[in-house]
Amino acid sequence: MPLKLTHNLPVKQLLKEENIFALEHDQALRQDIRPLKIAILNLMPNKMTTELQLLRLLSQSPLQIDVDFIQMQTHQSKYTDVTYLNNYYLTFDDIKEKFFDGLIITGAPVEQLEFEEVDYWKELTKILTWSQTHTTSTLHICWGAQASLYYHYGINKTKYSHKLFGIYENSIVNSHRLLRGFSDVFFAPQSRYTSIDENQVKQAPLTILTENANIGALMLVSNDQQNVFILGHMEYSTQALHNEYQRDQNQGISTAPPENYYFGTPKKENIKNQWRSEAYLFYHNWLNDIYQRTPYEFTGNT
Repeated sequence: MPLKLTHNLPVKQLLKEENIFALEHDQALRQDIRPLKIAILNLMPNKMTTELQLLRLLSQSPLQIDVDFIQMQTHQSKYTDVTYLNNYYLTFDDIKEKFFDGLIITGAPVEQLEFEEVDYWKELTKILTWSQTHTTSTLHICWGAQASLYYHYGINKTKYSHKLFGIYENSIVNSHRLLRGFSDVFFAPQSRYTSIDENQVKQAPLTILTENANIGALMLVSNDQQNVFILGHMEYSTQALHNEYQRDQNQGISTAPPENYYFGTPKKENIKNQWRSEAYLFYHNWLNDIYQRTPYEFTGNT
């Protein structure tokens, strides 16, 4: 799938080195097909790392995709230079009159705060409201999923006694087109301190698609098919949990080594990726589902 990216976006060269195809603007104009318009609200501190993780997965489709990255106006990033953000990111004011085929809302390292304590919460709620009328499908990841479940359906967070950290097996409990080609059981990375109230989920217009018997749901979808939720990080690269573990160790945080991740002592040479194929497949299915449902021309209704 050819990605259509902002001119000179730095991760474009990294994608090229991985043999992932990104179209230049003039090449894209010569293709007689409307690209899918995907917006990514990137709430993660290391913007480029998350960009690369998601763009890898979005690349596995024959469709052309026009990607816009969105930042929060009411939050000042500590880890990404403001010049970079101004060059490659839009704000909600820039896109609020536009329509998108898909929106991805990433996780964020703020889950131990109450939602209303997050400095950009009010701005995020505006985007969450907007997404219901201006996108065909919105995909929420980890804290982004928890925030949306709370805002749209009143589902509260619950706290773990320790960080959920590692690779966990999941089972399909309800068939869905987003799971076409999946194995009956599959693995996914987790890195979070909180979960959701599963009893409240049962009272909401939501369907659990996959779950782990011990840690609960991984994937959910709203019954109107507008919202998709992943309570984990299927987008994570092979070394992502290793990097987090090393960071916690360096900061004096007593995080245990990620479960089911290292095959031997906790070093990067002992990692075997167990989730890559289902991650690619999920994003392929999500894009294909959007393609089947989205209008060719946006006329005010998605």
